[in-house]
Parts: sequence; C-alpha cells; structure tokens
Amino acid sequence: MTTLDTKRVAFLLTNDFEDSELTSPWGAVTEAGGDASLISPESGSVKGKNGHEQSVDLISGDARAADFDALVLPGGVGNADLLRLDEASVSFVRDFFEAHKPVAVICHGAWILTDAKVLDGRTLTSFPSLKTDLINAGATWVDEEVHVDQGLVSSRTPDDLPAFNAKLVEEVAEGKHRGQTA
Repeated sequence: MTTLDTKRVAFLLTNDFEDSELTSPWGAVTEAGGDASLISPESGSVKGKNGHEQSVDLISGDARAADFDALVLPGGVGNADLLRLDEASVSFVRDFFEAHKPVAVICHGAWILTDAKVLDGRTLTSFPSLKTDLINAGATWVDEEVHVDQGLVSSRTPDDLPAFNAKLVEEVAEGKHRGQTA
C-alpha cells in the first residue's frame, strides 16, 4: 500500500463545492497517512452544495505552497467560480505549479487553472463544459476517467473518484513532478 506519511496536502475550496469531491479524496489522503488541510478565502467553515460542512484550517491569503507537498482542487460550479475571483487563491495555485508539486483537479476544479495561467502545453480532463475554457488557456483537453500530466492529476466527475483518488495518492507519494529536481 502506498503511504503518504509526512506528506501535507492542501485542499483549496469555498462554499458550494461538490461534497464527494472533497470528502472522498480527503479520505484517500488521510487513510494513506497524509495530513490534509482545508484552505479557503475566508475563515470559519465551508458548506458543500449537498450539505457537508467542514472547518477551514487556513485562509488562502496566509497559505504558502512551500508548506505543502500537493494541492487538491475539488469541483462544484459555485465553488470554482468564486475561487477564481480570489487573487490569493489563484496565486496559491500558481505557486504549486512553479514549485513542480503535484496538483489534482476534478470536475469544475480545473477552472482556476485558467486564471493561474498554468495550462499552456498541459493535457487534462474536466467536466465537459470547461473544455473550451481549458483549450483557450493553452491546454489539450481529453475525455478520460483520469489523466496524469507531469504531476497534474485530473478527472471529470464524482463517478471518476476511485481512479482519481488512486492517482492522487500515487502522485503525492512520488513528490515533485517527474523530470524535476527536489
């Protein structure tokens, strides 16, 4: 079994996230021994579109990619739309790419990547309605259950969570994107 002992994983989201896209990967990370933290633009707690509520560990303005080994971006249309308007969240995401750390996005979670300007030359999947936005941001879009591109793990919908979680844990365990030095 892959272990994530000593690995810190940030989950960046706000209200109206897709509940299972937080709870399922969170469970996969913690069951593998990783330390998960919820990052959000505002303190307090966040509530998913289906009612899951969870406390915020750190606000995005105070969060630093250097303090984490990987980033997970759950979906949910409202969540994704609000996050991309928060410059601290956009910068936080960009910093993971600049540090060549694993990033996992599912469903609408990929939307913030367009604002972070990190998609040029990347291949990923997402909820189908994001296809044009991702292509316009320089990405190649594929319709696959899960796709991995140099540490960027992506999936389409909650139906893909088993494959997404497996690749998320694998990439976090590997650490830096392939081809990068530590």
